[in-house]
Amino acid sequence: MVMAIILPNVLNQFKSMVSSSTHALLLLLLQLAVAATATSSVAAAADSPKPTPWPLQFHSILFANYSGSLSLIDLWYDWPNGRNFNIIQNQLGKLLYDLEWNNGTSFFYTLDSSKECRSAQLEVGILRPNWLEGAEYLGQETVDGFLCNVWQKVDFIWYYEDVVTKRPVHWVFYTGRSIHVMTFEVGAVLEDAKWQAPVYCFEKRDSQTDLKSNKVDGGYLEPQLEGILKGSMQL
Repeated sequence: MVMAIILPNVLNQFKSMVSSSTHALLLLLLQLAVAATATSSVAAAADSPKPTPWPLQFHSILFANYSGSLSLIDLWYDWPNGRNFNIIQNQLGKLLYDLEWNNGTSFFYTLDSSKECRSAQLEVGILRPNWLEGAEYLGQETVDGFLCNVWQKVDFIWYYEDVVTKRPVHWVFYTGRSIHVMTFEVGAVLEDAKWQAPVYCFEKRDSQTDLKSNKVDGGYLEPQLEGILKGSMQL
């Protein structure tokens, strides 16, 4: 009679112990799985390619397309001297000059007989070489015949870099303005004399409208006069 009472109690205790052990084991396995997933995610993020910083000085010819409006941009980037120059040829249009300095001053002008010139004082200077730092890696994609690593920065710009050479190939602003890199000459420098805005940019200052802006839209302050890099300066 005593054995009949004790045996069920022992069995119940044993089942309870087994159940508790199983529960603890399952909980441990779940914790290990979560930790492994987190570690894997961190490792994957750490292993993701990083965009190559821009050279301190380079020259590039860019082909731009914005809703069918085409232009060629002769870009000179000169970080050590705090300056950036975009010479913009719109299709069957004027040749425009966008001269930008790291103190936020920009001049937009022509060199033809019209002697047009306008200036802008922005709150930011030219792009720093590592302006893509912190961009989100999206994977690889073939663009213009090149296998590229692709990054996105703050839903503003998508940047494509050649996997092999690490040169920029293409980028797209959120507005749809599309830039294709035709040439990329590292170390090329434009002579100092070419960086001087024409004298009428200063003589006519009182009769011109100075453009002051801290908001940049899609790469152009104004579609005809804005430089190709303005859209990224605040990133």
